Amino acid sequence: MADDKREKLLEAIAQEIKRCKKCILHQHRKNAVPGEGNPYAQIMFIGEAPGYHEDIQGRPFVGAAGKLLTTLIESLGLSRSDVFITNVVKCRPPNNRDPIQEEIQACSPYLLRQIKIIKPKIIVTLGRHSTITILKEIGVKVQGITSVRGKVFDTEAFGFKVKIIPTYHPAAALYNPKLKDVLEEDFRFIDVVLREKLDRKREVTLDEFF
Repeated sequence: MADDKREKLLEAIAQEIKRCKKCILHQHRKNAVPGEGNPYAQIMFIGEAPGYHEDIQGRPFVGAAGKLLTTLIESLGLSRSDVFITNVVKCRPPNNRDPIQEEIQACSPYLLRQIKIIKPKIIVTLGRHSTITILKEIGVKVQGITSVRGKVFDTEAFGFKVKIIPTYHPAAALYNPKLKDVLEEDFRFIDVVLREKLDRKREVTLDEFF
């Protein structure tokens, strides 16, 4: 692609999202939150849905969980401008409730288009809904995050080769401080994968899930 083509394509999607009325969430939002970051990012972080601060600012992960995510990204030797950050659902659910399936289904096409444009080397799914949504795209069905967190799914999906690494949502660590250590461990593993020094013991074959 030309240098600015990805930026233009992502901006076009962002404008669609801001006008979107495909589900009831548009009735409650102050701002849609399309996502932000480097169109050529090697790593894409996908959360679940915007919260209060994200809804106000129209940017992903800008509250307390966002501060933790920023710190974790910096532990990789990167900044937020080096990566791309978004959510499965682009508008805040009322009272920060979990997104429902109808909302995920309505919003997922935007996410899939973003993934196909950016073509990241690694997708990090943050939390249960993000993990279930993305792993479903490669034919892996999981009920939760615990059984797959910190593992790597090395696969071809979305039209290119990609490694998918699920971990907990940073917000979970705010409520359960023990999970912060787990998140930090997972990010150390992400750093290993990024630098292509993968420990194959932690690689998951898709056969394990059929």
